[in-house]
Amino acid sequence: MEKELNIFIKDHINKIKPLRLKETKSYWYAAVTGVKKAYDRVSKYELMIKNIYNSRLEFNFLKKCIKSENIKDEKLKRQNFILYNKYLKNQVDKDLLLKAVKLSNEAQRKFNTFIPKICNKEVTDNELKEILKKEKNNDIREKAWDAGKNIGEYVADDIINLVILRNKIASKLGFDNYHSFYLSLNEQNTDDIDKIFHDLYLSTENIFKKIKYKIDKKICDTYNIKEKDIMPWHYHDPFFQEVPAVFDFNLDEYYLNYDIKKIAVNFFNSIGLDVNSIIKKSDLYEKKGKYPSAFCINIDHKGDIRILCNLKNNEYWMETILHELGHAVYYKYIDNNLPFLLKEPAHIFTTEAIAMLFGRLSKDSLWIKNMLNLSNNEFIRISTGCKKYLTFSKIIFTRWVFVMYYFEKELYKNPFQDLNRLWWDLVERYQHIKMPKKRNKPDWASKIHFNTAPCYYHNYLLGELLASQINCFIKKNILGKNNIYNKDTGIYLIDNIFNPGLLYNWNEMIKNATGEYLKVKYFNNDFINNDYIK
Repeated sequence: MEKELNIFIKDHINKIKPLRLKETKSYWYAAVTGVKKAYDRVSKYELMIKNIYNSRLEFNFLKKCIKSENIKDEKLKRQNFILYNKYLKNQVDKDLLLKAVKLSNEAQRKFNTFIPKICNKEVTDNELKEILKKEKNNDIREKAWDAGKNIGEYVADDIINLVILRNKIASKLGFDNYHSFYLSLNEQNTDDIDKIFHDLYLSTENIFKKIKYKIDKKICDTYNIKEKDIMPWHYHDPFFQEVPAVFDFNLDEYYLNYDIKKIAVNFFNSIGLDVNSIIKKSDLYEKKGKYPSAFCINIDHKGDIRILCNLKNNEYWMETILHELGHAVYYKYIDNNLPFLLKEPAHIFTTEAIAMLFGRLSKDSLWIKNMLNLSNNEFIRISTGCKKYLTFSKIIFTRWVFVMYYFEKELYKNPFQDLNRLWWDLVERYQHIKMPKKRNKPDWASKIHFNTAPCYYHNYLLGELLASQINCFIKKNILGKNNIYNKDTGIYLIDNIFNPGLLYNWNEMIKNATGEYLKVKYFNNDFINNDYIK
């Protein structure tokens, strides 16, 4: 049976690799240009791949192998398990798969090509963010915030229909809904996530109240309003997932006159993680029709790894390019000798952890000092502000993830409920932000992740937990008294986290790399059990 399984896997890879390559190249071109025909090609190749995984005969063979006691080789068992799950999620009618693929890619195209307007004037995503950061006129702020939300009305029906289709797929495979199905396929379950998030909700509630009180007080002073009149557009980020720029401390000014791409490249190269080949093939600056946010893509599993950004010289994009290059180096340094099916991160959230580990550095005063050659006096001046700003950002982001996770969980339980009301109920509960009076628009649908990365958002927060755990291990065991990441850091990450790829279950990989399974305590120690919020 081992021989049969090896032959099956070899044949399967020969079929799937060329299609994957065409799909990823088509998606890259579509994201960079916004061309509709490119999105159609993505749909075509995605469907061809799903048709391979749709085979009942091949699925039954893999199922037989899973149950067999004759498969002794651990790498082969792991590949069997991974392939089984890939086939499992496609064991439904081809018509359902076709509809889901087409609808998802059409919604993606709408997101990527949507151009917000303020008073009939087109604005870019970066321009909207600048207005929300700097504009003092409350009416203009509201118009900018609303302009960013208008995409929601454009795609909401598509997303609801997509949720219904996904639920049909999950139901036919024996699951309550697509949310629980998707987590199960990715070696997670809702009970574990719920427990972690409930604990984090309790541990962050008091500190979040203190943080938000400070922010609200500043907002009142800045915009000359009373606390009762604070609205969502006063928080600078459209979803309040980032720290509003309402404090005298502003990191943007430190990056304004620097090439943040060059800073990022120099840093990664300095710790032995070469990103030059990645940058050469990447697309880093704004243009019409291009995907407005950022992502990393592994084109061929042989070294063609790229990132897409829309860079400006500010702290937001400094964090973003560090984040995306974190994903990229994870892919790059997976052991090339691993079987093709294992040349992936241990889990999507473990690559998020690495991305966040590096993304945090944009707010780290010691890192800023070294990368920008700040004087000791300037370093001392920004140290406390950086620590406070990083703490604010992580607590605020944690509360935002709660909104996304619990909304999506309820969305898949019942997509026919009043989703607009559900969204604002969760925003008020977890972010303490009031819904604007008489507001009844699908603001939830303006978040692209419901289409592009379903049932995914909780992984960002799990990534934050793991980033703290890895950082603590590095500081204690690799750096000693020296807190600056160096080539030993790169070696540790390559050997213990990147190289193993998908060889182990994610929690086993974490234990192998840090000596413990995933823990909440390191995140709490970094951002809750400190004295930066007084």
